[in-house]
This record gives sequence, structure tokens and C-alpha cells, in this order.
Amino acid sequence: MTVLERDSHCKGHQEIQSRRNHHSNQNMAWGTELWDQFDNIALHTQKGLDFLDKYGRLIRDRSDVENRYAADLRSLVKKYQLKKKDDDMQFTSHSAYRAMLAEVGDLAGQHEVVAEQLAASVVSDVTATARTLKDERKRLLHEATRLQNQLNNQRQQLEKAKKNYEKSAREAEKALENYHKADADLNLSRAEVEKQKMNSSLRDQQCEDNKNEYANQLQKTNDLQHEHYARLLPAIYDELQALDERRARCQQDHLRRAVDIERHVFPIIHTCLDGMVRAADTIDAEKDSQLVIERYKSGFEPPDSIPFEDLSSARNGEAPPAGSATMVHSSPAIADSPRGLTIKGTLSAAKFKKRGGIFGIFSGSKEDLDSLPPNQRRKRIRQKLDDLTSKINQETATRDGLMKMKGVYESNPALGDPMTIESQLRENTQRLEKLRLELHKYQRLQDTNGQRCSLSEPEGNLSRSTSDSSVNQLGGAPAPAAPAAAAAAAGAGHSATLPSHISSNSPESGLGSTSHASLPGSDSDVDDSRAANGAPPVTDGGDDSELAFVDDPLPVIASASALYPFDASSEGSIPMQEGERLLVIELDQGDGWTRVRRHDSLEEGFVPTAYLQVHSER
Repeated sequence: MTVLERDSHCKGHQEIQSRRNHHSNQNMAWGTELWDQFDNIALHTQKGLDFLDKYGRLIRDRSDVENRYAADLRSLVKKYQLKKKDDDMQFTSHSAYRAMLAEVGDLAGQHEVVAEQLAASVVSDVTATARTLKDERKRLLHEATRLQNQLNNQRQQLEKAKKNYEKSAREAEKALENYHKADADLNLSRAEVEKQKMNSSLRDQQCEDNKNEYANQLQKTNDLQHEHYARLLPAIYDELQALDERRARCQQDHLRRAVDIERHVFPIIHTCLDGMVRAADTIDAEKDSQLVIERYKSGFEPPDSIPFEDLSSARNGEAPPAGSATMVHSSPAIADSPRGLTIKGTLSAAKFKKRGGIFGIFSGSKEDLDSLPPNQRRKRIRQKLDDLTSKINQETATRDGLMKMKGVYESNPALGDPMTIESQLRENTQRLEKLRLELHKYQRLQDTNGQRCSLSEPEGNLSRSTSDSSVNQLGGAPAPAAPAAAAAAAGAGHSATLPSHISSNSPESGLGSTSHASLPGSDSDVDDSRAANGAPPVTDGGDDSELAFVDDPLPVIASASALYPFDASSEGSIPMQEGERLLVIELDQGDGWTRVRRHDSLEEGFVPTAYLQVHSER
């Protein structure tokens, strides 16, 4: 090694050593500590980026797991959800169960939130960061490879210059030796000696030129090598070190972010769990057991003991004891049956059912509450009344809105034609008629206070003015004595004309003028058999003995005139013309209907209160 080479090498080594000493007091850097570990640095950074990709795939799969778990929870809730019309929802255990399912659904929603935020905040960021780091690593490694190739090329040029210098040095030395031999040889001419001298001088000049070229290349190589190992390559390695640290910090940040995402939903998850606990606390076993009693209690009394039937007196020809005839002809099975205590199963109910089934004119509703026990019947009536009241309130609110709209149109015709509201008002009035008549029907059933009464009775017999006698007759109780005129009319073959106020258009009409004798398949055979046994004939709500029973006309309390025409479309209401004068016999009870009577006849019925203008009260 020449002096020049030794000086350059020592200078570079001193600078590298000074950098190492400077970094020893701080964190060690890859550029100084790993200056000769290019391959290992490249392999380590590649493994780090692969590990970051692996973590990103983990979070993506974790997000898919959360989504599948949330979907499974929702499918579970949907599978085991109770039906909305399930009657068992009244039980606290069922309500708690439904509340628990709702909380499970909310829990599934929180897992969906976790999955969504993991995919949006973690997976996407990790993927983008990994792609950026890969591109940057590729650039740095390419630059390091270029610098290394540049240094290698310079070293090759140095080696070539050195070889040329060595060759020229040998040739110069050999030329000088040949000159000295030629000069010492006395046999050679002066020209030969000068020739060897000139060759030696030429070789010396070539050796000096190659020496200078070698020195020049050596200086350039040392400078480049110093620049390479002292500044260029450490800078690249430091950037690779920073890249690897960024990769590690990225993983650290996203690990924390994933934890924060789950921790953020923990309070809501705890709220869901607390909701499940509160749902469990709402279960009241005693309340549920009492609800079972309320739901299934029939209200009947347990059957009495079956009396002993003494048949020995009949065998000996003696008269049977009092009351024994009834026991002989009655079936203990029927007497003990709770259903036998209701109207269903009696002769009057059988006759009533046959009329409704043949003619279809008695059944105002398909629902027959007579098949229910008393307690359940009262409950069903209350439910029906609440339902009808709600519907009436809705229709009344609709009517009020239509009336206000009509008034606006009348005051300002530019907004619309008031006649367009008339058809809607008529439809609304018809719906209200039907609903209120149905409400009157169920109110009468409720007012009977336990008396057995069928929904299959004539719809017209359910007005507010009907007396309780028809209900009692349907329940099997004996009807009150009718007036003599009505009894005479009934005894004259049921051909007497009914008063006009109980005609076919009246809510008290029932069958109108149809007589009991006109019904095919009447129950006269049943009455004859009961008369033979000493029992009174059975009467029901469709017999002429009831139709002949007429109350005194209600007193007139005011006069009124019709503001609009009204077409009666249901039983219990009467039609009227615009401007017609009527007599008010019953004021509006808050249901929007007023009972009126015509001036020229006893025909009476209900009309909408909004269609009347009351002039004076008496």
C-alpha cells in the first residue's frame, strides 16, 4: 500500500470512527452500526412490512367475525321473536323475554359498529400505510444499490489503473536494465546504446503517466468511498431505520385504536346487559299466576252434589216426591256442565241460533259471546268497547277536520270547492253510524251486568231506548206482561199492525212486520212438548209477544230542522230531507247522534247531530 492509499484510508476510517463515537452517546443508527449489512437490512425491512400486512389481514378477519356474529345474533332474535298478537305478552315473563331479545338486538348493533369502525379506521389505514412504506423501501434500496454499483465501478477503474501502473513499472525497470547492459557491452555500437536509452526513457515516462493515473483514480476512489460510507449510505440506512420505526409505530397506534374502538362500545354493551338484568327483575311470578286466573276464570260455581233418585216409589205405584219429575227429565251431565248454565244450550238459544242461521237477519256480528264463561265474556266486551271507542274517536277527529276544511273552502272558495268534501263527510257519517250502533250494542251487553245476552240478537233491538225486557227474555227470564191490546193482537194470529215507531226502519223493529207464524220450521213443537210437561212455553227476542210489547212514546224536548239531507244506511237511523221539521226526543249523549221523531207520524230514529239545527227546547 502506497503512502497515498494509506493516508486516504486512515482519513475515511477516522471519520467513520468519529461518527460511531458521536452516535454512541445517543441512539445507535443503522448507517454507522450496520454500514456493511445491506442484505440483512433489506431482509429485515421486508419482514417488517410483511408482518404489518399480516396484522392488517388479522383486523380485517376480526371485522368479518364481528359482522357474522352480529348477523347471527339478529337471526337469533328474529327466529325466537314472539308474535305481536300473542296473548301471552301480558305475562311479565314474556315481556321480560321480549325486552331481553331487544337488548340482544342492540348488542348485535354494537358489534356491527365495532366491525364497521375496525374496517374503516384500522384496516384501511394499515393497508395504505403498508403500501406507502413498501414504495419508499423500494426507492431507498434502489438508491443504495445504485450507490454501491457506482462505488464498485470506481473500484474497478482503480484496479485497472493500478494494473497499468504495475505493468508500466515492470516495463520501465526492464528497459532500464537493458540500457545498462547495452551501455556496459563494448561490442554494441553507439546507436544501439542510444536506442536502449531512448526506450528506457520512454518506458519511464509511461510508468510515470500510469503512476499519476493510478494516483488520480485512487484519490477519486477514496473520496467516493469516504462519501459512500460516511454520508450517502448511512443516510439511506437511516431512512430505512426511520421507515422500520414508522412501521412499528403504525402497528402500535392501530393496536391502541382497535382497543379504543372496543372500549368505546363497552358502556353501551354494559347498558344492554343492565337492560337484560332489569328485564329479569320485572318478572313477577305471583302477578303472572294471578293473570292466569283472570284469563281463564269462568265465573261459574262448582256443581252441587247429585241428588239420589228414588225409583222404588214409582215401582210400588206411589206418587213421586215433589221435584222428582224434574230430576227424572233432567240430565245430570247437563246440569253439572258449566256451559249448561249459560244461554247456549237452552231451548231458546237453539231456536235463536236456528233463526239467525236460516235467514241471516238476526246476526249483527259473527262473534258469539254466549260460548264464553261470564268472566271471559265481560273481559271480551270491555276489549271490544275500548276498540270501538278508539275507532269512533279517530272517525270523529276525521269528521272535525273535514268540517273545518269545508268551512275554510266556504269562506274562501279560491282554496277549493266545498262540495268535494260532501262525499267524504257522507262516508265518514256512515262509518260513524255503524261504529256507534255497534258501540250501543256492546254497551247494552255490558249494562246487563252478568245477564246472559247474545250478540246474535237483531241489530235494531240495540238502540238506547230499548227496554231491558227483551234482554231478560233472551236470557231466559219470563217477559213482563204486555198490554191488553198487544196480547189481543198476539192472540188473533199475530196479524195486528205494529205501531209506526217500531216499523222496519226503527231501531226497535227486529224483524219488522214479519210474524212468528211466517217463520218456517218454528219451534211450536218444542213449546208443545214443554206445555205437555207442565213448563211454560219458551219465548225469545224474535217472538211476536215481544214485538207487541210497546213502550209509551218518549216526550218531545225540542224542535229542530235538517240542515243537510241524510240517507239512513243502517238500522236505528232514519232518513231526512234538507229543511225537514223534526221533533227531538233524546239529546246527543256525546256520541254525535240525536234521536228525533217525525211530525206526521210516530216514526223515530237517530240522525247526526251536525246535520240538525235545534230551535228551542221544551
